[in-house]
Amino acid sequence: MKKISQAILLPLLLCLLSFSPISLAQFDNSVGTIRWNELPSSAQETVRLIKQNGPFPFEKDGVVFGNYERILPKQKRGYYHEYTVPTAGARNRGAQRIIVGGTPQYSDEMYYTSDHYRSFKRIER
Repeated sequence: MKKISQAILLPLLLCLLSFSPISLAQFDNSVGTIRWNELPSSAQETVRLIKQNGPFPFEKDGVVFGNYERILPKQKRGYYHEYTVPTAGARNRGAQRIIVGGTPQYSDEMYYTSDHYRSFKRIER
């Protein structure tokens, strides 16, 4: 019985010790804030397009954001929508997004992410 316990405990202990603070902190589970004038001009333009209901430069703009990272406040599916913030030099949509809660055109609940959903900042106007 003692050998079985050691055979189980040693791998379990090694597994637990392998988690570094960096891997555990993959996502910042807090939401900061950013002032309007601190946003990149491309993010400000994306917000303007959201408020006027387009036209949007990317086909996926306005799709439902699932909040799978669980960083933003919990809401029913379909509450959040995402919009691309164009990134100069990016060959694809880039990492920047604006996430909007509620009805996008009328909502003041907006979040900016510069790192593709790893962290969010609520936009203060």
